[in-house]
Amino acid sequence: MNPRLPYLREKTSKLTVSPGVYLMKNKDGAIIYIGKAKNLKNRVTSYFRENPDHLPKVAAMVSNVYDYDFIVTDSEYEALLLECSLIKQHKPKYNILLKDDKGYHYIRVSDDEFPRITSEKNTKEPGEYLGPYTSGFITKETVNEVNRVFMLPTCHRVFPRDFGKGRPCLNFHIKMCMGLCRGKISSESYRETISKAVEYIKSGSMDSVERMEKEMLEAAENCEFERAAVLRDRIAAVKKASEKQKIIGSGVRSADVIGIAEFYDGIYISVLMYRENRLWDKAVFEFGKPEGEDILSLFITQFYHGKTDIPKAVIVDHLPEDSALLEEFLNSQANGRVKLWQPQRGRLFELLRLAKNNSAEYAALKNNRTGKEVIALEELGQLLGLEKPPKYIEAYDISNLSSESMVAGMVVFEDGRPLKKAYKRFNIKEQAFQNDYGSMQEVLRRRLMRIGSDEDEYFSRTPDLILLDGGKGHVNVVQPLIRELGLNIPVFGMVKDSKHRTRAVATGGREIQINNLKSAFMLVTRIQDEVHRYSVSFMHSKHKKKTYKSELTNVRGIGEKKAAKLMLRFKTKENLRNASPEELAKAAGVSLETARQLWEVIRDM
Repeated sequence: MNPRLPYLREKTSKLTVSPGVYLMKNKDGAIIYIGKAKNLKNRVTSYFRENPDHLPKVAAMVSNVYDYDFIVTDSEYEALLLECSLIKQHKPKYNILLKDDKGYHYIRVSDDEFPRITSEKNTKEPGEYLGPYTSGFITKETVNEVNRVFMLPTCHRVFPRDFGKGRPCLNFHIKMCMGLCRGKISSESYRETISKAVEYIKSGSMDSVERMEKEMLEAAENCEFERAAVLRDRIAAVKKASEKQKIIGSGVRSADVIGIAEFYDGIYISVLMYRENRLWDKAVFEFGKPEGEDILSLFITQFYHGKTDIPKAVIVDHLPEDSALLEEFLNSQANGRVKLWQPQRGRLFELLRLAKNNSAEYAALKNNRTGKEVIALEELGQLLGLEKPPKYIEAYDISNLSSESMVAGMVVFEDGRPLKKAYKRFNIKEQAFQNDYGSMQEVLRRRLMRIGSDEDEYFSRTPDLILLDGGKGHVNVVQPLIRELGLNIPVFGMVKDSKHRTRAVATGGREIQINNLKSAFMLVTRIQDEVHRYSVSFMHSKHKKKTYKSELTNVRGIGEKKAAKLMLRFKTKENLRNASPEELAKAAGVSLETARQLWEVIRDM
C-alpha cells in the first residue's frame, strides 16, 4: 500500500476535468509513467481509488507514485501528440515502449568495380545501403530474390581479379548467374544491371515488370534480340518469384497490416508493411497488457509518431473508440490522407489473418506453445467475454447407467493442452437416483470447497474457466454455488447437437455459436470429447466392478463386504482368475472350502 495515497487522492479531487497529460513521479522526482486523458480528473482518480483491481504492472506503478504533474491541453488531440513526444523524450519505466528483440538490417550494394548485393546487420563496410529494415527474414529474402531475378553472382570470387580463372560454377549452367567470371561482361553493362536491380528493390515487382516489358518490345523492334531475350527471361523470373513467395505480388499497393495476439498478460503485435505491391518489412513487438486502455490505440500513436513513411491505409482488426482522433494524428504525421480500415472479407482480411498468425507464432515461441494454441485461447477468451485468455480450464461431465454407477469426470487443460496428472474422478454420493443437475452441483461443491487447501496441488488452484458438458440448465445450477462460495469463476456449458458433436457454448440464459471461430471451436470440441471419454471410461470401469461383486456374492459365505475386500485386493478380473484358493481365502477371510467354491465361480466368470 502506498502511504502517499491520502495526499494523492486529496490532490486529485481538485484536478481539472479538461483534457491533458499527466506525469507520474517517484520519490526521486523521476517520471515513471506518462498518460493522456480526455478528462484529467476522472482518469487520474482511477489510479488512486479505494479497493482497486489493478493489473500487477499498474499496481506496481501506483505503489511507486510519490507525486504527479499534469499539463492541460486545448483538445484530446493535442494531449495525444504531447503524450507521444514526452514518452519518447523521457522513456518512463511503466509505459509501453516499442522495443522488438532484433536490431536493424540493411541491403548493401558494395562499391567495388563489380558490385555485389548482400544483406547486412550493420553499415560498417563501404557502399550504398538500403534500409533500415526490422526483419532480417525480409531482408535476406529480398536479396536472394533480386540476385536470382537479375542473375547476379553470389560466389566468393573477386572480380576482375578472378576473370577466366576456372570454369563457371553450377549456377551459370542452370541459368541462375550471368557468368561474370568468364570476363565477357563489361563493367558498364554490369553496373547498368545493378542499377536496375536496386530500382527493382525500391519500386517493387509490378513497376519493374511493366518497365522491362516496354524495354523488351523496344529491343525486339530494334532487332536487339539478345537483349530482348535477357529481358524476357528476367520478366519470367520476376513473375515466377511472385507466384512462389508472399513477398511480392501481394495485391496491396501500400498498407500496414497490424495483427494482435494476446497470451495471458502478454500482448504481441506484428506489423506487415506492404509497399509497391510487396511485403517490404515486418516488425514484431512484445509488452505487458495495459489497464483500461485500448492497446491498439496506444501502439499506433507510438509506432507512427515522428514517421513520415506512412501508407494510405492502416489495416486493423478493430476500430478503437478514438479512431477519428487517430486518423487525424496519422494524417498530420503523413501530411496526407491515411485511413484506418477494418476489413471483413477479401484479400485484406486474409492479410490481417496472416499478421495475426505472425503475432501468435511469436507469442507461441516465447511461451513454448504453438501458434494455433495461442489463437484458440485468445479466441475463446474474447468469445466468452473474459478479461484475458483462460490459462487453466477445468471441464466436467456426468456419466451413469440409469441410477447405477453414477460418476463424474474432471479434466484439466493448461495453456491449451491436457494436464492429465490433474484429472480427477468422482463417485456420486448424495444422489440416490439419476439426477444430472444434482450430481453436477454435488461434484462442483466438493471440488470448489477445496480451493486454497494444501491437501492437493491441483485442487488448491482456482480455474480461470469452468466448462460443463451440458446446456443452460447445468450452468444455472452451478452459478449460484460459485456465488455462495464467494468465488468469481466464469462457467459455461458445452452444447452438443443431435449427433453428439459440439454445437455451441451455453451461458445461464442463451447459447453462443462458436463454429465460426475455427481455433476456439476445435479447442472446445477437444475438451468436450476428452471429458466425455474420461467420465464414460470411469463409469464402465465402476460398472464392471459392480458386476464382478454381484457374481462373487452368489457364493455362500461371500457377502458385499468380503466381495469388496477381494476387489480391493485383486482389482481386476484377470488377477482374480490367477489367484490360488489359498490367496482368495486369505484376502476374503474365509475358509479354504469356501475359497475353493469361490475359485470355481471365478474360473467360469
